[in-house]
Amino acid sequence: MKANRRSRYAGGKKSILLWISLAAVVVVAAAVAVGVLLVPREQEKKITPVDLLTQYMNHIPKQEYEEMYAMLDTASAEKVSRDAFVERNSAIYEGIEAQNIRMDGVTYDEETMTVTYTMSMDTVAGSISFENRAQFAVKDDGYGLIWSDALIFPQLGSEDKVRVSSEEAERGNILDRKGQVLAGKGTASSVGIVPGKLENRETVVAQIAELLEMTPEEIEEELSAQWVTDDTFVPLKTLPKVEEMSALTASEEERQKEQERQDKLLQIPGILISDTEVRQYPLGEAAAHLVGYIQSVTAEDLQEHAGEGYTSNSVIGRTGMEGLFEEELRGRNGHRIYIVDAEGNEKEEIAYTSVQHGKNVQLTIDADLQKSLYEQFQEDKSCSVSMDPYTGEVLALVSTPSYDTNDFILGLSNEQWTALNEDKSQPLYNRFRQVWSPGSTFKPITAAIGLVSGAVDPEKDYGSEGLKWQKDESWGSYFVTTLKAYEPVTLENALKYSDNIYFAKAALDIGADGLANGLDALGFNQELPFEIVMQQSQYSNTDTIDSEIQLADSGYGQGEILVNPLHMASIYTAFCNDGNMVKPYLVYREDAQPEYWYEGVFSSDTVNRIVKALDKVVNDTDGTGYSAHIEGVPLAGKTGTAEIKATQDDETGTELGWFAAFTTQKDMEKPIMIISMVEDVKDRGGSSYVTRRDKQVLENWFRQT
Repeated sequence: MKANRRSRYAGGKKSILLWISLAAVVVVAAAVAVGVLLVPREQEKKITPVDLLTQYMNHIPKQEYEEMYAMLDTASAEKVSRDAFVERNSAIYEGIEAQNIRMDGVTYDEETMTVTYTMSMDTVAGSISFENRAQFAVKDDGYGLIWSDALIFPQLGSEDKVRVSSEEAERGNILDRKGQVLAGKGTASSVGIVPGKLENRETVVAQIAELLEMTPEEIEEELSAQWVTDDTFVPLKTLPKVEEMSALTASEEERQKEQERQDKLLQIPGILISDTEVRQYPLGEAAAHLVGYIQSVTAEDLQEHAGEGYTSNSVIGRTGMEGLFEEELRGRNGHRIYIVDAEGNEKEEIAYTSVQHGKNVQLTIDADLQKSLYEQFQEDKSCSVSMDPYTGEVLALVSTPSYDTNDFILGLSNEQWTALNEDKSQPLYNRFRQVWSPGSTFKPITAAIGLVSGAVDPEKDYGSEGLKWQKDESWGSYFVTTLKAYEPVTLENALKYSDNIYFAKAALDIGADGLANGLDALGFNQELPFEIVMQQSQYSNTDTIDSEIQLADSGYGQGEILVNPLHMASIYTAFCNDGNMVKPYLVYREDAQPEYWYEGVFSSDTVNRIVKALDKVVNDTDGTGYSAHIEGVPLAGKTGTAEIKATQDDETGTELGWFAAFTTQKDMEKPIMIISMVEDVKDRGGSSYVTRRDKQVLENWFRQT
């Protein structure tokens, strides 16, 4: 290394000067090279007026008004303060809800430093487009935008204002098949305070808070809002209008109590009660799970539905039909954007969209039937579905216990909301959308699958086994039990007397694959083709029926069989339509014609045999459903009790009670099918509890004919 160092510096002064000269040449050459490379890059980075205007416009939808202000030329910045600029631009652009701002047809005059362009944007009143121009001045660091109000709209002067007026769209009504309102316009009582008229404020506010079930702090918070003056009416709470409280939604005692509350409020100086328009649900609890309710939009709603015309003052369908048909019901508000001068005189209209009121939605539901079913089962944990078995029109969908949808419109207190959620009977739970163990209402389905496949001979006597049976000792301690011994043990009698043992044997004859295939052909493990999403029916917790005991239990509607009640109704329609399963539907049609979900699932002979047996269930004095017999009405049906327990010996289990009934004559004036399920019927009569109540509903139905 030392030798090398010495040889590098050998040669004396002349060598050193030569090296420095060569180095200088290299540096100069490098500098030139750098210069050649950097000049174009600097030119590329130089922001032109067109670039600057584009950046300026891009800041508008982001509400970056201070960044826009920083782009102004020196003279403009001296004329308008930052705060005034931000206030002016934010008020206009946010007021008109400017979005999707675009510049087209851009040209630049370098001599006058003027950019000419076409400005387009979407606003609350629709799309607008106009030609405009922007001028620029040279600044120390480039260009500055010469700003004036005309940059927002060409015709906008410094003293002018941009106004937005709105015409609110009316929400469409939800109607039943006869035009009766299920959801529509109603009137409520708006309770509020005129602060300047209050006397002994602290004491009175406490009194008002108690009557309105609010806290004094909540009331004071409303009264302390910036917009409130002594003469301002400050709304506090919306109460039901006593005259609008129907017998269905409130008892006489509740109506009297509400009247007394409002009378006490009116005795307080400063309190005013005025009528206000609200969404109203005349059936209240009777149709809550079906009709649903609306609520004010949330920030999440606005984000999810951006660009769809919702504002912070909008409402949105939250559940039920209100949510399902939100697009049809909500309509579109009308808006007008215009400019006024300093005196408030209109100068020019910028944009206009006419109001589009929401459309009415008419359902196949019969409001009277809906109420009748609710009134029979309102104290139970239950669900009921009803349909015209020949057209597929769904006539009622009821879940109990229920809640009053009107409470959501008037405003639930925290206590009310907590009580609803913590109620052990689960009033918010929609039972008609769920699946349940069907018990003996499943037996006609097993019978039909067995007849179609040929695995079941309807005339064969399966032999009396008493009240307890097992296939063989391989079942250990497990036995299938039934409630009645009879002879001969044929299909018709087995349905009439609801014999578990017969259908356990029938299921074994059909086989696991045969039963599974038969149920798949009836829509099990598939989505029901219906407007409301229903839970899918199943025959196993897995993909297959895994054991003989599970198969035997499945035959009489136990095991792992779970069925949605509307799906059950659709299957039963095959007994009314020569083996074709009708597809249920909910939107009313003037000319009701059936659409079939599945055609030819059962043969005509199978249908005739099943219906004949189900006729005896209801109309023979010893049939299990005789308590639903109505003289002169062609009615067939099937009772069912499903045991819900951990083991066969479990004494603490509960029972689900079922009844399925349908009219057997297509040409009668008001054909109907009803399927009802009630939880916890053990020690209350089992399925007969359901049968008796459905009979009351059916009698009301035919009485109205």
